[in-house]
Amino acid sequence: MDNPVEHFDLGFVNFTQHPENADYVVFRFVDSNRAESFRTELEKQKIWFEEGQEVKKQVTYLLFGLHKTDYNKAQKINFAVEAKHKKFLIPGKLFRWFVVLFGITMITLAVIGYIKNPNKENNKNNLELNNDK
Repeated sequence: MDNPVEHFDLGFVNFTQHPENADYVVFRFVDSNRAESFRTELEKQKIWFEEGQEVKKQVTYLLFGLHKTDYNKAQKINFAVEAKHKKFLIPGKLFRWFVVLFGITMITLAVIGYIKNPNKENNKNNLELNNDK
């Protein structure tokens, strides 16, 4: 089985190939609540893992190393943990609904405007062509 995780790490995801052993994948968390949820789920599903910590640029990472054969299961757990701890992009419920309704209103007005006058640009081009003759 090819390793599902490349070693090249840009930091967009919270997992990477183990730097010394290509048979292992390392998941990293900054948030201790996410790390605890991840640990709990790994233990529930009886997935073997090693735990560690790493400090980089004054940030402490909680690390979980597991075999690449468990990568797909761990990735599902990782997604579930992120969903459990996610925060809304727009925190206020009232403001969130305002943004949604405003967007729907703008799209509706654009569609109505197009339906009422779909050939406006074509008419302009035809008039310019007729004037040139």
